[in-house]
Amino acid sequence: MSPRRIDPELADALLEAAARLLAEEGTAGLTTRRLATAVGASTTAVYTHFGSMENLVRAMVHEGFARLHQRMATVRATTDPVADIMALGWAYRANALDHPQLYLVMFGSGALGGFALEDDDRQYGRYTLQPLVEAVSRAMDRGRFRPEDPLLTGQNMWISLHGLVALELGGYLAGPYDPDDCFEVQLRSLTIGAGDTYDDTTASLSRARRRKRSSASLEGSPANPPAGRVTADR
Repeated sequence: MSPRRIDPELADALLEAAARLLAEEGTAGLTTRRLATAVGASTTAVYTHFGSMENLVRAMVHEGFARLHQRMATVRATTDPVADIMALGWAYRANALDHPQLYLVMFGSGALGGFALEDDDRQYGRYTLQPLVEAVSRAMDRGRFRPEDPLLTGQNMWISLHGLVALELGGYLAGPYDPDDCFEVQLRSLTIGAGDTYDDTTASLSRARRRKRSSASLEGSPANPPAGRVTADR
């Protein structure tokens, strides 16, 4: 097969369209004909770019986690690891809201139907947890969190935030409370539950809010700077 036949833009369009069809109609709506119509291509485009529908679904999972990793990598490490954790939480939520269909596919929702994920596919999701685990570890080193297993603490935070995001995407976070308020309450509860004081958590939340408002902060330096280069938070 000539590499000139591979069109990256068409491949991305197929992934987006497939995620939308899966989320909206389930596996019954994900056919080569429907997919080709959605992107204005021939049915052979799916096989040219992915080889099979199963490979296409697997590629959606990989792409979804790649986008999540890119978004979380924009959160720089600072001298306030608790604010970093909150910023990572907001980045996680923002990615889900920007790519809701891919988000559902990434975590093997019921929409996957007969398309089963393998453990290698799930590894793509596990490595995105690393920036959070590192921030939790720094919070423990600074005495902000109890000295426990950073991986377990980070994973429990991920579980809680994932549940909140899933409810928001499902439209369940309706009034009287705004989803933003619910998310901040959850962030505060998670950090205090990990051992932080109310006053320190409040100060970190204020810093995280300022970072959230600044697109430069969210789209700037990587979350894992070279050793010894931790940015001072302002």
